[in-house]
Amino acid sequence: MKPEDVELSLIVLTYNGRGNVPSLLTSIHRTLSTLPGSLYELIVVDDDSPDGTADLAASLSQGYPVKVIRCKGEGDLATAVAEGFRQARGRVLGVINADLSHPIELIPDLLQAISGGADVAIASRQTKGRGIRGLSLGRITSKVDKVLAYLFLPITRGIKDPLSEFFLLKRDVIDGVKLVPVGCGVLLEVLVRGRIGKVMDVPYIWDERINKSRRLGLREQLSYFWYLCQLSGAKKGATRFAKFCIVGAGGVFVNMGLLWLLTSVGGLYYLLSAIFAIEAATLFNFALNETWTFSDRRVGRIRAVIQRALKFHLVSAAGVGINMATLYLLTDIAGVYYLASNLLGIALATLWNFSVNYLWTWRLKQ
Repeated sequence: MKPEDVELSLIVLTYNGRGNVPSLLTSIHRTLSTLPGSLYELIVVDDDSPDGTADLAASLSQGYPVKVIRCKGEGDLATAVAEGFRQARGRVLGVINADLSHPIELIPDLLQAISGGADVAIASRQTKGRGIRGLSLGRITSKVDKVLAYLFLPITRGIKDPLSEFFLLKRDVIDGVKLVPVGCGVLLEVLVRGRIGKVMDVPYIWDERINKSRRLGLREQLSYFWYLCQLSGAKKGATRFAKFCIVGAGGVFVNMGLLWLLTSVGGLYYLLSAIFAIEAATLFNFALNETWTFSDRRVGRIRAVIQRALKFHLVSAAGVGINMATLYLLTDIAGVYYLASNLLGIALATLWNFSVNYLWTWRLKQ
């Protein structure tokens, strides 16, 4: 097969997928062989699976156009996908998971979208009229991840599922473009750094009860947020976020200290003390964020400072609501242990507070 004959290079992501790979390759071959003049290659990118997935995939190369890339010590399939793109020969490139969570029969529809003029065709789990069945912590964090992508990356706002792991794109979109994706950010990387004119969503139903969402850990969520800061062009985003968290921790001490002082020493009713303590902590946080975290964005005189202080109060109040809503929904409805629910609520509120303050309260003037 000559490079110029390859129409589609499909990157297949695997980890401990020995039981899925044979049926997956058979299904892909059966689907693509029905398309007129469709010549394709499969690039199996294996994340150093201990179950021998890579060896099995390589052994199937006699029956299918398969090439295997082994990721020794990478620990991140996103980086491996970028390597797969570099080695691919097709005029159209694609990504799909080997865990059978993505419908193979959707590939012709994605190819048709590309043939119809789309630069990127995305298998979307979120298109109107369809969507994800079921409710889980994974679904909640997935929604939060998407909202954060919309906030930090304006190019994603018209896209139903910017975090999809099943999509096709024209080779021209990323030719000569250096991709450095992290975690779930392969498509985000393509959308932000690629040369894109038209994006098309192709809907399918993702059943949450069968296909478990990923990226549930707090560490992964913070890593994703850090990545968005960098991808958005905010070179100081990661450092700024760290400062914001430090200021927030200081605000907790102010809150707790003043609550104790007013109640235990001053003899004030504890709920009244709490009001003063919350307001003092909010003003403390605003002052430090104004003079340290966002010092490079301070504009205007006293009136502008007052406006930012009011915005900060509104954002903080909404953050408290997010924390409480998360605590209630996960504990009372989903049955999650209350301390774990509260920890996630604090994390979501922190991400909310930083994101909105970054984009609104201390918005960078154009």
